[in-house]
Amino acid sequence: MAQAHAKPQHDYHLLNPSPWPLVGSIGGLVLALGALMFFMSKKAGDPQLWYVLPGLAIVLITMFGWWRDVIKEEAEGHQSPVVQLHLRYGMILFIASEVMFFVAWFWAYFDVALFPDDAVTYARTQVTGGVWPPVPSAETDVPGLGFFGHTFDPWGLPWVNTLILLTSGTTATWAHHAMLHDDRKGLIWGLTCTVVLGILFTCLQAYEYMHAGFGFSNHIYGSTFYMATGFHGFHVIVGTIFLLVCLFRALAGHFTPHKHFGFEAAAWYWHFVDVVWLFLFCSIYIWGAGANAGH
Repeated sequence: MAQAHAKPQHDYHLLNPSPWPLVGSIGGLVLALGALMFFMSKKAGDPQLWYVLPGLAIVLITMFGWWRDVIKEEAEGHQSPVVQLHLRYGMILFIASEVMFFVAWFWAYFDVALFPDDAVTYARTQVTGGVWPPVPSAETDVPGLGFFGHTFDPWGLPWVNTLILLTSGTTATWAHHAMLHDDRKGLIWGLTCTVVLGILFTCLQAYEYMHAGFGFSNHIYGSTFYMATGFHGFHVIVGTIFLLVCLFRALAGHFTPHKHFGFEAAAWYWHFVDVVWLFLFCSIYIWGAGANAGH
């Protein structure tokens, strides 16, 4: 009789009431409105960066609080094998959405790269001169746009950054392998090397941007170049923070060979960032460098 009225056992975790979905939605709305006001103030010649700070603060607090709760649920034993499987499905779908996000930027780049005459015909303020990448000349120089300058030499700093990112993928795999074999020292060193390489990649990309021969708003090449590589750089920063949190958790002894989804998700994300960079390097830096690549 007691067993008939016993609490049913199942593999699913019923979440406690959480404020984070509501707080995160409000933060996203405030951030979007703040960004809109910032761009309007910038267009008026008086940029007000503080417009975006309240929404950004709410979003960051939501991220910290929500992920803290997920880590706590794992520590309390709520993440059964079925729950972990569903978390993996969620991460796979998230990465798939990120793939489509980058497909949009590749589409924009290749559309104008393969059909540069259309940019001349339909967008006079985005002149390419009918060639790709645009070549500085009296015909293609439009008042207010400025000269194009040189594209990057792909075998200079971009190639160094490629080697750095590929090496970081190797160290992330080393950390993953060490964790599966309960090698805590190898896990910590592998994560440390990956985080350091991620920071180095970001610093070199910032240096590259500072010495670019063209700007974001000068022409459509600059716009598509900076949107594609810039968003990738943002993803590198996010992935580095992701792995840094995993490093702190590894130092605290959170991961075991059987329970380590947090690190596994970070490793998947990092390898995704690696693959996207390879496509960017081959298509934009090598194929899209043109005859006027800098040396």
